[in-house]
Amino acid sequence: MRGRTRRPAALLLACALASSLLVACSGRSERPAPTVLEELTPSIAGRQVWSQSLGTLKFPLALVAAGDNVIAATDDGSVIAYRADTGQEAWRGQVDGRLSAGVGSDGRYAAVVTRDNVLVTLDGGKEIWRRQLPSRVSTPPLVAGERVFVMGVDRVVQAHDVLDGRKLWTFQRPGDALTLSQPGVLAPFKDTLLAGQGSKLAGLDPLRGTVRWEVSLASPRGTNEIERLADLVGPAARVGDNVCARAFQAAVACVNAERGSLAWTRNVGGLQGVAADEDVTVAADASDRITAWRTASGEVAWSLEKLLYRGLSTPLLVNKMVVFGDVEGLVHWLSAADGTARLRLPTDGSPVVGKPLLVGQTVIVTTRNGGLFAFRPE
Repeated sequence: MRGRTRRPAALLLACALASSLLVACSGRSERPAPTVLEELTPSIAGRQVWSQSLGTLKFPLALVAAGDNVIAATDDGSVIAYRADTGQEAWRGQVDGRLSAGVGSDGRYAAVVTRDNVLVTLDGGKEIWRRQLPSRVSTPPLVAGERVFVMGVDRVVQAHDVLDGRKLWTFQRPGDALTLSQPGVLAPFKDTLLAGQGSKLAGLDPLRGTVRWEVSLASPRGTNEIERLADLVGPAARVGDNVCARAFQAAVACVNAERGSLAWTRNVGGLQGVAADEDVTVAADASDRITAWRTASGEVAWSLEKLLYRGLSTPLLVNKMVVFGDVEGLVHWLSAADGTARLRLPTDGSPVVGKPLLVGQTVIVTTRNGGLFAFRPE
């Protein structure tokens, strides 16, 4: 079980989480202060429509949309579904144990993983089974096709039956000595399961756990294992047959997941995931310089340096707008055409974490202090 991975991965977790707030894993102890924001006269209307408090978050939170609901999990093991339009609680469940990863759901079943490496699945908020896992998990489980897929920090993937927890298969490729202990890529694409394996994206048969294709998104370089670390960072973004993702501190790339071939790759450092639509693929680098590439070709469409060192989150692309959260709890709406600032709204002043989520017409973000904020541009 790749015993070399666990102890270095734990060290990299501390480095990666600090990096996501402000520092790249380069030995620098301090990062420049966030760029002072320019005065902004909003060119679109928008407002906060509701908020909830989840309590302080100590794990990489990921929200999931399930029909008209947004499902969140808290540090203490609560799993809660809220109506995305009103913030009203739809159901609530409680898992015995603190959590190490966010929640996955198909709308009915929800799955989380505890810090004791236990996979727990709920039906409508009621626990129906739990299974011990062999390694720590930071990537949210994926619930799809009557299966629960889970990927450890060692990048071993397992599939469990959603009804009874029976393990169906395990996928493990010859791995790297080090892996990044933050959420990786685990996502569906038609009848294929996508899983990040180091710097490679693998397309797996979800019924058998066998490899259909494997594509490298980056060519790791460096004089040691840490410098060569290029794990894929979740979440990935899907646009038609293309899936775009970031290789940690190495590249942003898009893969044609129907053919299992590389569409394009661009060498650029960075710590957070990407967003994409049919026009552009957008991401911020380690200094929070934002770049938009043409999704079809990988050519640079525009870049922006007005938000440098602001600890930007993974972005969301919606209605030709790019949405980022920052380290001061501000949510920025930028034009996807040229990066022009269009709207800026506050949360609770703590860093926005994870990727903003779109449910219907509502954009939902979470903060380090456990705030859940819903906004609706108009």
